[in-house]
Amino acid sequence: MAGVNKVILVGNLGKDPEVRHLEGGASVAHFTLATNEYYKDKQGNRVERTEWHNIAAWRGLAELAEKYLRKGQQVYVEGKIRTRQYQDKDNQTRYITEIIADEISMLGGRPQGAEGAATPAAATEAPTTFRQEPELDQLPF
Repeated sequence: MAGVNKVILVGNLGKDPEVRHLEGGASVAHFTLATNEYYKDKQGNRVERTEWHNIAAWRGLAELAEKYLRKGQQVYVEGKIRTRQYQDKDNQTRYITEIIADEISMLGGRPQGAEGAATPAAATEAPTTFRQEPELDQLPF
C-alpha cells in the first residue's frame, strides 16, 4: 500500500515570492508562510505560537504566485512535504524541509497594493485559486 504525503496550511505570507528561472524554462517560487496556534498557559494567559513554513511552487504556479501573491496576504496552500540536502558555502551538508505546493488559494479578500486600491476590473481578472498542472510523465495513464 502506498503512503500519503499531503499538507494543508492556512497562514500569512512572510515575504513576497522570490522567483528563479532555471535552465530549460522551468520557474520556481520560494516564500515563507506563517501559521499561528493559540493556547492558554498554566496561569491562564493566552499564548501565541508562530510556525514558519518554507513553500516552493513550480512552473506555472510559480509565475502565478509571483504575479498575485504579496507579503502579509492570507493564503491556503495544499501540497506535499519534502526534505532536500545541499552543500553550503563552507561545504557543509545542510537540510531543508519545504512544502511543494500543488494548489494555492488567496483568502481574506484582495490586498491593497502600494499603487493604491485595485480597480474592480482588475479584481475580477485575478484568479483566487491556482493549481499545479501535472506533467505528462506524472499522469497515471
